[in-house]
Amino acid sequence: MSTDPTSAPADDSPFRPDPAARDQAPQFVLPLVVRIERAAPPARTDALETAARAVLTMLTDERSTGEGEWAQAIRDWQDGRIRKVVRRARGAEWRRAEALPGITVTGKSAEVRVFPPVPLDGWPKDLARLQVSGTDLDDPDPVPPADPGVPTLWLNPDLTMSAGKAMAQAGHGAQLAWLALSPEARETWQATDFPLTVRPAAPSHWPTLTTSTLPKVRDAGFTEIAPGSCTVVADHPALRS
Repeated sequence: MSTDPTSAPADDSPFRPDPAARDQAPQFVLPLVVRIERAAPPARTDALETAARAVLTMLTDERSTGEGEWAQAIRDWQDGRIRKVVRRARGAEWRRAEALPGITVTGKSAEVRVFPPVPLDGWPKDLARLQVSGTDLDDPDPVPPADPGVPTLWLNPDLTMSAGKAMAQAGHGAQLAWLALSPEARETWQATDFPLTVRPAAPSHWPTLTTSTLPKVRDAGFTEIAPGSCTVVADHPALRS
């Protein structure tokens, strides 16, 4: 994933400002695993929102900050491209994933476990064997409109993405929103357990979002969509000008 240059304050962003430097740095990935049982798969929107909250929970966990046990891995990951990969698990696969160090975040129907970053070629065996494909999910019930008082991650209405790809993009958007916030706004969001919504933007509203100063996700194009595509605009009330 690449980031829009307006995505985060320069004095607070952990990212290397030069894309070439980011590419030359050792590359890490943030693994996320979504639980998809055959008899009871999660709703698509709930899975996207739960994945975004999982990323924020990992970033703010005490083990990820300061001298915490995951802090160096988080710093190494953010020195390169902030890649995220979503895999699926069920039954015994999910139980093995739960036994690894990480954090499980639950939504209304979704369970997502996020793990500290790992090298691109250094996945734990029990995560490496999980499938990336097969994360096609649906919303069985109508999804309510976004609440304007709650942070919303707007998806590009012109792109078709699998649920797994969209979960990763929602995670990127949540991360960029977090980085762009003031310390006070971050504290408030964290204290309320990161409420947020993920919704497709109305086609008529998308151009306004992409030309705003809100944080934007531009995909590196490794999977599914063309490089440079704007996938998500992160609309947090505290970032609206």
